[in-house]
Amino acid sequence: MKNRGKKYVEAASKIEKGKAYTKEEAAKLVKETSVSKFVSSVEIAVRLNLDTKKADQQLRGAIVLPNGTGKDKKVLVVARGDNAKKAEAAGADFVGDVDILEKIEKENWFGFDVMIATPDMMPLLGKLGRVLGPRGLMPNPKTGTVTVDVEKAVNEVKAGRVEYRTDTFGNVHGIIGNTDFDAEKLVENMDAFVANLLKLKPASVKGEYIKNISIASTMGPGIKVSVNSFDK
Repeated sequence: MKNRGKKYVEAASKIEKGKAYTKEEAAKLVKETSVSKFVSSVEIAVRLNLDTKKADQQLRGAIVLPNGTGKDKKVLVVARGDNAKKAEAAGADFVGDVDILEKIEKENWFGFDVMIATPDMMPLLGKLGRVLGPRGLMPNPKTGTVTVDVEKAVNEVKAGRVEYRTDTFGNVHGIIGNTDFDAEKLVENMDAFVANLLKLKPASVKGEYIKNISIASTMGPGIKVSVNSFDK
């Protein structure tokens, strides 16, 4: 059994084992049970009734949370000409084309959190798939990171866009803020995240779609949230 620190044990004691809290109760608890010395992220985990072996039940996308994530992400845009100028005007941290791709390949440079690319640049990105893919940095049309509207994409990332995808077991994870957020803002972000997943429910799914929801701060204990807290 994993040994837990005194702070973790103390925080976990505030959570009633087996209880599913309302989203409002859970949002307050996640702030109270944060054990890190720094402002930590608040993460949500949703277990869905999905068979990820079926293509239509593999969910992947992105959502702009109403209150952002509390994180300032560095954005790299791979584009040329007018699109490069638009990306710079929108506040992208780095903009380039072949030069920036060579920097990644030759210098192993990853000083950014999100990469956005225009469709015409994707063939050049192909050879970097083996280094970008494992880091979750490869642009993808499903998450809005392959687009001709680079201005919108940059603005969304800066506003607090969260990318998500189902894992092998049908779980979806995402950040819904941090422990500095008011509980009300965490609830609003939670609502938006769950509502987005409900909209994406595959037609082939039978029975209960959302099986379980939990939230936790970084290194903090998990808090089960009642599925009935959300509009379905």
